[in-house]
Amino acid sequence: MSIMSALNTGAGGLEANGIELSVVGDNIANAGTVGFKASRAVFQDTLAATVIGAGPAQVGLGTRLQTVQRMVEQGTLATTSRPTDLALQGQGYFVVKGNFDGKDGQYYTRAGQFQIDTNGFMSNLSGLKVQGYTADATGALGATLGDLKIGSSTSPPLATSTLTVRANVDAGAPAVAAFDILNPATTSNSQTSMVVYDSLGNSHQVDVYFRKDPAVAGAWEWHAITDGGRQTGGTAGTNVEVANGTMTFGTGGELATSAVVAQSFAPLNAAAQTLAFNFGSPTATAGTGLDGITQFASPSVATFLSQDGYAAGTLTSMTVDGQGQLTGAFSNGRSRIIGQVAVGNFTSDEGLARMGGNLFQQTQSSGDVVIGAPGSGGHASIASGVLEQSNVDMGQEFIRLIAAQRGFQANSKTITTADQLLAELMTLKR
Repeated sequence: MSIMSALNTGAGGLEANGIELSVVGDNIANAGTVGFKASRAVFQDTLAATVIGAGPAQVGLGTRLQTVQRMVEQGTLATTSRPTDLALQGQGYFVVKGNFDGKDGQYYTRAGQFQIDTNGFMSNLSGLKVQGYTADATGALGATLGDLKIGSSTSPPLATSTLTVRANVDAGAPAVAAFDILNPATTSNSQTSMVVYDSLGNSHQVDVYFRKDPAVAGAWEWHAITDGGRQTGGTAGTNVEVANGTMTFGTGGELATSAVVAQSFAPLNAAAQTLAFNFGSPTATAGTGLDGITQFASPSVATFLSQDGYAAGTLTSMTVDGQGQLTGAFSNGRSRIIGQVAVGNFTSDEGLARMGGNLFQQTQSSGDVVIGAPGSGGHASIASGVLEQSNVDMGQEFIRLIAAQRGFQANSKTITTADQLLAELMTLKR
């Protein structure tokens, strides 16, 4: 009876060490797999019977597998410089959704090798769509979790509302005859040009001419002109005045007053709009008169020009911050938040079911997923341009490999020894 038990004990030891070899081999094979979590085989002893002798004694029947435990410790981060390569720092998993091995579902992964697919969705290399919160055209994040679409993001145009000019008009400039819109260059003292945008994002060049008033000291008038070919009711090649006004200066060259006399900017096929011309803060309104247009005894020159409109833009690049917010840079020079990657947490990471493909799935043992924004509520923060490497320790795995090999050899000796004893018993019958 005891010899037969020894055979079973040896067989159990062979099986246990074989499982250990399989687990170690799996770890070593995935040492270069992004986001892989190493496992370890956990064994328990097997109790066979209680033998009554001088005192009760328990005889074991070897070992058996208790579980294969996943080691969820953080792996090291390796730089890739790809903005769509993401790594989690802390507890949590990326949430991806789609069809994997013929089964639709929501899966979880630590492998952040993401890309933008042909439909503009952020997805992993298996085509599963990354889940997150998409932002609207103003950069406000939505509250509903869904497929994160960023590749088709655009920046809508903004019509110009304010033009700012800082310049000097020469106090010693000679007076000029009445301004002629058909010959603006010869009937003005100085000129500067700006680009403004209509409600469709079309650009229009607006030339601003300054003319010194010969009748009143320190008085000037200005005229904003554009080509009539792109104005409602205008004619190509013929100037159209979109705004005009007056300015007066004090004896120190400071801007005393500024007023708009008339305005009419009606771009073709776009909404009519009002253009506000900011020439500084006049002293008449308690300003300094020196922060915009001045009249000093020096050549006329523009030192600063700006306007607040812009054309439509397409996404050219993207960055991801620690909170998983994706900020897009657009071809029109604008930038805004276009989405946020979501992170899922579980009560028990070890209870997740391993599905292959660097994916896990929720089980009863893992508990329900809690999805939220990275870097908040205990969720991991995100690093962009890096990937989390496998947490396999090759040195430890080789030590385990040697121990399993020797254990397998030792248990095989138990079987051969029991076999020799059985052979001795067989000879007693002869």
